[in-house]
Amino acid sequence: MKINQISLFVENKPGAMSAPCKVLADEGISISTLSLADTKFFGVLRLLVYDWKRAKDVLEKSGFAVKLTDVVAIEVDHTAGSLAKILTILDENKINVEYMYAFASGFRGKAALIFRFEDADAAMEKLSGNEGIRIVDAETLLGDSHE
Repeated sequence: MKINQISLFVENKPGAMSAPCKVLADEGISISTLSLADTKFFGVLRLLVYDWKRAKDVLEKSGFAVKLTDVVAIEVDHTAGSLAKILTILDENKINVEYMYAFASGFRGKAALIFRFEDADAAMEKLSGNEGIRIVDAETLLGDSHE
């Protein structure tokens, strides 16, 4: 149950991040969650939106270079050790986490962590079936109520 994440480069200067957000807003596309990683000259803006195909299309038509990336959402309890359990399973199976960020806004009373894995299929296989770990699909995570 991989989820399509939209990634784009934005210059590291005032106003650069508002441009893609405005493009999506003008099209009525709501951003469910995002992550911004920066360097001195540019940032990588990562977005999860329900209608990723339309978001990709309108961003590209507005001149943004858009990359799609598969990510995996994993539901976690708000208890000590929940993240450590997931990371231990991945470590034991030598599965690299390239990056991760949280989707914590009231998701079913729990948090969801968004992971980018070197091998998403292997990660999902090793994590599935472990007590307390639930991989979440895009419909459950994002739902169409976000549009």
